[in-house]
Amino acid sequence: MSNIYNIYCDESCHLEKDDQKSMVLGAVWCSSEKVKEIGQRINEIKIRNGMDKHFEIKWTKVSPAGIQLYTDIINYFFDDDDLHFRAVVADKTILDHHSRSQTHDEWYYKMYYQLLKSIVSPDNQYDVYLDLKDTLGIAKVNKLQKVLSNSKFDFDRQIFKHFQEVRSHESTLIQLSDLLIGAISYKARNLNKSLGKNALVDIIKNRSGYTLNKTTLYHENKFNLFFWDGNQRG
Repeated sequence: MSNIYNIYCDESCHLEKDDQKSMVLGAVWCSSEKVKEIGQRINEIKIRNGMDKHFEIKWTKVSPAGIQLYTDIINYFFDDDDLHFRAVVADKTILDHHSRSQTHDEWYYKMYYQLLKSIVSPDNQYDVYLDLKDTLGIAKVNKLQKVLSNSKFDFDRQIFKHFQEVRSHESTLIQLSDLLIGAISYKARNLNKSLGKNALVDIIKNRSGYTLNKTTLYHENKFNLFFWDGNQRG
């Protein structure tokens, strides 16, 4: 019997002309049976730090005043063996869509394939949840499911069972994904003006054992990074 996993995806600086150098796609995943328990643990961390359990975790909210809350959440991620993260970082300044006969949207789908290809196994089933954004409507969600399913020869959709957009304030694990890709994006763009964010980046570097600016081993299962340089597929 196959196992069922939930994958929670978010993205940063993905638009073609947003004057940002690096796009980051990220995913947090865990067994579907662990989702409720993980959500409860994160809510307990919020309450312990004086926040309402409905408080939305976001990278843009990180400040020195709230550093303990975010430190506790990052440490919880690394301490819980059921939680996993992968991100793809792509340098948009090297894009040449014309030479590859592709649109920016088509490249975007290829990068999502790069994000998920080392996460999924044909022996398991996956429900994929994406942060609801104006730029990612139902048509794009359906296209993404089709592209990913076909890439795995999953024409009857037995691997990618379900794709759905969710509002970030309704999903604790989407919020966790936002926090982690925010740190990766902050590092990729060489930002350093926020003391709170600098501290969180340092914590992630120490806990992961990685510099956050290089590709990790392909089968790194806890904190996996892939820096796309234009030479790989896509």
